[in-house]
Amino acid sequence: MPVLNRIADFSEDMKTWRRHLHMHPELQFDCHETAAFVVERLREFGITEIHEGIAQSGVVAIIEGQGEGPTIGLRADMDALPMEETTGLEYASTVPGKMHACGHDGHTTMLLGAARYLAETRNFSGRVALIFQPAEEGGGGAGVMVEEGIMDTFDISEVYGIHNVPGIPEGQFYTKPGPIMAAADSFEIFITGVGGHGAYPHETKDPIVAAVAAVNAIQTIVSRNNHFEEDLVVSVTQIHSGTTDNVIPEEAYINGTVRTFDKDVQKMVVRRLEEITAGIAAVYGVEMRLAYEWGYPATVNDPAKVTFAAEVAREVAGEVNVDAQSGKEMGAEDFAYMLEARPGAYLFLGQGEGAGLHHPSYNFNDDVSASGASFFARLVEKAQPKG
Repeated sequence: MPVLNRIADFSEDMKTWRRHLHMHPELQFDCHETAAFVVERLREFGITEIHEGIAQSGVVAIIEGQGEGPTIGLRADMDALPMEETTGLEYASTVPGKMHACGHDGHTTMLLGAARYLAETRNFSGRVALIFQPAEEGGGGAGVMVEEGIMDTFDISEVYGIHNVPGIPEGQFYTKPGPIMAAADSFEIFITGVGGHGAYPHETKDPIVAAVAAVNAIQTIVSRNNHFEEDLVVSVTQIHSGTTDNVIPEEAYINGTVRTFDKDVQKMVVRRLEEITAGIAAVYGVEMRLAYEWGYPATVNDPAKVTFAAEVAREVAGEVNVDAQSGKEMGAEDFAYMLEARPGAYLFLGQGEGAGLHHPSYNFNDDVSASGASFFARLVEKAQPKG
């Protein structure tokens, strides 16, 4: 694979970094040890402008190029997941209940590899902002870093990120212009009725019957209220009520997720959930309270930046290994906040066969680290050529 020769030279170092990170996972904003490891490597590379403690444990490091020019942002997420690892690897997680099951250890390593190369060569103009972000897996660390002003403070003009994908051939890139990952919201419905003896239902106001009716009605939002060309998923994922067979409970609970790409569709779903809960409450004589939580927004790529990023990816992976018109993903990604603040692109990098993301036997493929690092490095050199 045509990765940059210098990056290939230190690929074993990258493997060592990644496996160290894999053994020491941290969650959400508490990525202080990971950040310290990142900062130590950056200083070894000769990078002197390093800003720590952004969004609690985030890091932004600046590499100065040769000559005046803009600042390009490159982002990697650092956090792990609250789950037990089952890989049995010699470098498996040493922290019970925590695991790098989404490859953020690999993402951090790829950006470190690019940082080492760019700090050595500085074959670009302007500056590079290396963004090491906590709390992608809940918490919206990207949004917090944006709120704390990184785009303005470091004068970042465009921003890019990569995510690994198991099941896609090793080293293949794919992306698309416009929306590439969905907005992810959640909803809760709290139902309060009148409980009583299961033998005398006429003396109760049964929250279970109301919950069942509500779930059935919610299913019609996609099938009857949404245009078939507009992507939408509404999934009920929890129903809880009752404790035994002869008692009609007083309360029931419904929980679910909403995935959209269009803000008008998103608003329609909220309106219909409000109408459904109000209507069901009236029909069954219960109280129903809807709590809707707006989550990560849709991840929307800038079309021109996608075209440019795909050109760079083809240099690294070859023409046949880059798809710049891929489909959308219903998963969500908080890099969306950075793309709301600045134009840029989000790409996926295939890592070959293996367990899927968020699986207890998942493991990042170290062989693709050099590809990701080469992509980041060439992106900078091509976007901001020296002279």
